[in-house]
Formats: sequence, C-alpha cells, structure tokens
Amino acid sequence: MSKVLWNSLLVSPAVLASALVGAALGSGVGASEAIASEIPADWMPTAQGNEFATPTEFSASGVDLSGAIAQVQDTPSATETANILKQLTEYGSEADSSLLTQVTSVSQLRDVQPTDWAFQALQSLVERYRCIAGYPDGTFRGNRALTRYEFAAGLNACLERINEIIAAQIEGVLGSDDLITLQRLVEEFGAELATLRGRVDALEVRVTELEANQFSTTTKLFGESIFALSLSEGGNSVGGETDSGVQFGTRTRLAFVTSFTGNDFLHTRLQINNLDAFSGTNTFTPEGDLKFGVGPYGEGSTNVELDWLAYETNIGNARVVFLPVGGIVPDFASTITPLDGDGGSGALSRFGTRAPIYNMVEGSGIGLNFDAGPAEVSLGYLAQNAGTPTRRNGLFDGAYGALAQLVFKPVTGLQLGLTYVNAYRTDMLTGSQLATPVSSLAPLDGLTTISNAYGVQLGYDTGTFAFGGWAGYTNARILDEGLKGDLGIWNWALNLAVNAGPPGSQLGLVVGMEPRVTKDDFNGALEDPETSLHVEGFYQYQLTENIAITPGFIWLTAPDHNDLNDDVVIGTLRTTFRF
Repeated sequence: MSKVLWNSLLVSPAVLASALVGAALGSGVGASEAIASEIPADWMPTAQGNEFATPTEFSASGVDLSGAIAQVQDTPSATETANILKQLTEYGSEADSSLLTQVTSVSQLRDVQPTDWAFQALQSLVERYRCIAGYPDGTFRGNRALTRYEFAAGLNACLERINEIIAAQIEGVLGSDDLITLQRLVEEFGAELATLRGRVDALEVRVTELEANQFSTTTKLFGESIFALSLSEGGNSVGGETDSGVQFGTRTRLAFVTSFTGNDFLHTRLQINNLDAFSGTNTFTPEGDLKFGVGPYGEGSTNVELDWLAYETNIGNARVVFLPVGGIVPDFASTITPLDGDGGSGALSRFGTRAPIYNMVEGSGIGLNFDAGPAEVSLGYLAQNAGTPTRRNGLFDGAYGALAQLVFKPVTGLQLGLTYVNAYRTDMLTGSQLATPVSSLAPLDGLTTISNAYGVQLGYDTGTFAFGGWAGYTNARILDEGLKGDLGIWNWALNLAVNAGPPGSQLGLVVGMEPRVTKDDFNGALEDPETSLHVEGFYQYQLTENIAITPGFIWLTAPDHNDLNDDVVIGTLRTTFRF
C-alpha cells in the first residue's frame, strides 16, 4: 500500500494538492464532486515555468493514471498569454513577502473561522496530516492567490508528513478509499491539468526565444555637483600681488554607467565647469591650481561637454579599457596615493591629488591592467588630439603619453610603484612655468618637447589611516628651432590621510615640492632659482551619505620657485553633492 501511495505522489504537485484536499474533505466516490462544486474556479494556481511530471501507474493496485492527464498541445491566444504573464508577475512579486511557519492547530490561524467554507478541510489537514503552514503574524490568508513558493512550502510539509506515515506504517490513516479519491480527482481535473500543461509549454517556448534573442543592458545614472568658494592672498609668480577677490563656481557631472554582460562597463559622462584656473587669473603659475577647476591658465565655461567616454571589459585575465574621450591614468592603473579623488573628494589641488607624472598621459586611447596579486602591471597609450587628424595631431602624429607601471604588493596595505612615461608635447600640468614648457604661456609660450619621466610611488593603508609619497624625475627635451636642449625636472611629496569623523570623512595633509627645473642645457637660463614648498591641508566632512563639506588651504612658499615672490595662501570651501 505504501509503495502505491508513493508512486501516486509523483504524478504532479497539482494532483497531490487535490488529493490532500480530497482526503481532508472525506473519502469516497462523492469527494471529487464536493471539490468541484465548492472550490472557486480560480483556485488552481497558474504554472510558472516547470513542466508537470509524467504520469505513473498504480502498478500494485491496478489503477491506471496514464490516461488521466492527456497532453493537449494547444497554444493560447495572445490575450490569454498576456493574462498568464500578468498573473506570473503578480504572484512572483509576493513570493518573499514573509516566511511560512508550521502550525499544529487550526486555532493558531486567527483569520480562519469555523463558519468558513473550508474550515473542516483546513482543520483536517492541520490536525490529521500536520502539513499546513501559516504566516508569522498568525494568519492563513485564505482569500489571496496561492504562489508557487507557498505551494512548495505546503507540499514539502505534506511530503515529510506522508513519509513519516509510510515509514511508521500507521494503520488506518491511508486506505483504498484515499486512492479511489485520488483517481477520481485526477479524472475530474484532467482537462485543467492538460490545459495548464499546454500553456506552460507555450510559455517556455516564448521565454526560450526571448532569452536567446535578448539585448539586455542595465544603465545607472550618477550625478555630482561641486560648489566651491575660493580666494587667494599673497604674491604671484611675476613679483606682484594676487587678486584677492573671491571666486565662486561649480562643476557638475552626469555619468551614465551601462553594463551589457555584468562584467563590462560603458561610461558616458557630461560636464559643465565654470571654475577658472588660478594660474590664469591671479597666481600666474600652475602651482596650487585646484583639481576641480579647469586646466592650467584655462577659463571656465557654461557649455555642456562630453567629458569622458570609456568602455572597460575583461580579456582573459587582463582588464582592458578603451578610452575614446577624456581618458586619464586612474582609468586603468593605480596611482597609489590615498588622496586621489578627481576633485570631488580627496585632495584640493592638482598636485596633491596624484603624482605629476600621471598628468602627462591624458586623452584618447587604450589602457590595460593585469593584477596578479603580489604584483600588478599597467600599460597605456593616450593621445590628446586623436579626433583632429591634421598635421602634428591625430592618434599617432600628435601629442601623446605612453605609460608602463609595475606595482608590488608584498603585504596587505603596502604598495610600491615604479612608473615610466614617454610623452610628446605634454607636460605635468603642475609646478613652475619653466617646468611646464608645453602648457605655459609667456615666456615659453607652448614649446614642443619629448619627455622621458620616471616615478617611484609608495603607499601604506592601515584602514584607519594611510600615508605615502612619491618622487619623480623628468627629462624634457625641447625640439623648437633655436632653443633645442634638455631640462631636468624634479618633484616629490609626502601625504597623509586619516579617517576621522562620520564614515567617509577624511583628514588630509600634503607637503612637497611641485615640479622644478634643477638643470638645463642653456647655462642656467631656464632653471628655477629657488625651491617652493607646497603645503596643503583639508578636512572632508561627510555630512550625509550624499553631501560632503571640505574646508582647506594651500600654502605656497616662494611661488614659481622664486624667493622674490611673496608666499601665497589659497583658501577654499568645497561642497560636494552626489546622487
């Protein structure tokens, strides 16, 4: 008898559910008629993707179910399919609403009353078979649609209980009348089961087709606005006084991040930046320029521009980044410094953000990063005017920067980087006018150079605080007729970052020497006479998850590496909004 019953359970979850209700309402031939007359027409749950099992036979009792569930291959209409999909969505959205808990008495279900039409059935299933589950709040929710998750929970409880009955060979619980009821229920609901089978088959075909032909993308929008209040006080690089007027401006970015496979990202960013560079308005040197402002000697604009376009993906064990617009080194390589934040966070100045050697590699091109754990290799090539294929421009004939970097990570938190850059018609965008011969105005007025730059970076992060620094040397060869020769340019810095205050808050300090020409081939005519120190401090206070306020200062001794110039102090209050 037990083997017969177990085979019958393999017919389908729907058949088992019908059998359990039939057994609860009473055995005998009339049970199926009672179910058909009392159960609402929409009681049967819609199948959600899984085929029902192939019918088996009651080989021991001679009761044949093989013909009870005919396979009807009828395809539903478009309206019927839409209704089915709607039901799937509605039922699936409620699947995780709460967890089901086993009850041992129908009185534990506070929304089930003795006057309910299914009260006796529930009472029998709870107290006789002990396979009805309720919600943690003590409700049964009998008037709502049954989801497959809830059905599976009840089915599992019933199967466990029946296994116990079979294992214990309890007499009088399962009899021949139960099997007859099961047979009549299968016959009664054979048409419905066959219809459901056909609908499920049709839905599976459509789902398979959609999955095979889908173009699935996920795009997220990120925004950032910087409101900056800045002023400078002291001397400038031409022996005068800076304009001590107050400057207020904003930089706003909207970034769209799209993933096609889950392991790749397409970055599209728009920007408006109306923050003038101090080097073009009052200090007249790239020293101390703010990172969130425009480039050296530049003027802000209210025009919307495509600031960054990049696509990154994995090729084997390497991360490859294609950079059609606005590429920089941090897109594909580690800069190691703990204060790198690209203006919206981290250091206030361009010099304090990262080692100047990285500023020589910007524009359009490609970058590659291979992280092997203890060591990391990065390679990149970026051209500044790749979209202008005229003489001395373009991807290979114009200004470019090529980088090769090896980073050692011997222990957790410690990084040591060795960097080499070969660049044509680009410079480090920081330091004195003489140390930036390509981007400077008078007296150099944009010389043509080819440079070989070498850098060493060190960083150690404990989790609570991080410190590090860098040292770099650049040999820039001037190629202009009548002024050919080499410049030797040094720079160094020490930095400290401390996590202090609310999560995301950071205290930062930078002390260093911005790029300075220490030797030349022109009898000292293009050497910087003295040494200027860059001292920077700030505190980034994370007011909320989306708002950070950063007061800070930059102090330059002997601006432009010239003791004839009075010290200058640049103060700023940066407020960053992110969404």
